[in-house]
Amino acid sequence: MSENKAKIKEIFASVQGEGLYIGTKQLFIRFCACNLKCDYCDTPHLPVNINDKDTFFEFTPDELVRYINEKFDIKTISFISLTGGEPLIWNEFLAEFLPKVKTKFYLETNATITENLEKILPYIEVIAADIKLPSCSGIKNSFDLHNKFFDKIKHYKVDCAVTRQYDCDGKKLFAKIIFDKNITDEEIENCVFLGQKYNLELILQPKMNGNEISVDSEFMIHVFNKFMEKYNHVRLIPQVHKFLDIE
Repeated sequence: MSENKAKIKEIFASVQGEGLYIGTKQLFIRFCACNLKCDYCDTPHLPVNINDKDTFFEFTPDELVRYINEKFDIKTISFISLTGGEPLIWNEFLAEFLPKVKTKFYLETNATITENLEKILPYIEVIAADIKLPSCSGIKNSFDLHNKFFDKIKHYKVDCAVTRQYDCDGKKLFAKIIFDKNITDEEIENCVFLGQKYNLELILQPKMNGNEISVDSEFMIHVFNKFMEKYNHVRLIPQVHKFLDIE
């Protein structure tokens, strides 16, 4: 049996409350650990080195496949969402796990890890990538990291289109931008640059304080219009699951 194991915080079925696929039923696999620590993170921060055995479950790829098949009816699920934490920390695990499950996968990522990314991209249907604004997340070098991430995906798509090794059609990539009252014009320019360069649909998501939006509607529309003046592939979508009071 494989000794390739991942630490997983929780597994549950619910409704996707963010991004382009709001309202779809998904099976969420929440992986432990993150390489970042954003100021607005709404899940308990779990460092890369975890020692508290009570905070997670460990699975091999085969064990996770069996667990999913026993506990959930995959036919009723639109996607299995790989979330966290940061699931790409567990790339070696995912490369072994993903081919074993015949369903669509939805990757939620902070878009800063590129190592061995090409090993899992053939199995991912949707990539929901973050663009971390320094003013809101506290991550200072985020735009450089995101540029490298999106460039890796772009070159992967070019390579597989040439070799026909993988089916590149139908894979959806979009970027989520959490913002608050501190967003700057320079940050907007940087987001638009990434959107134009990599043909991204940009999802503006106002930061939440608990179940309350941190900015008023006038400011949200002000920010939305600033983006739309420069780039028209932009949508304003809050965290809908917070209003539905579901996980």
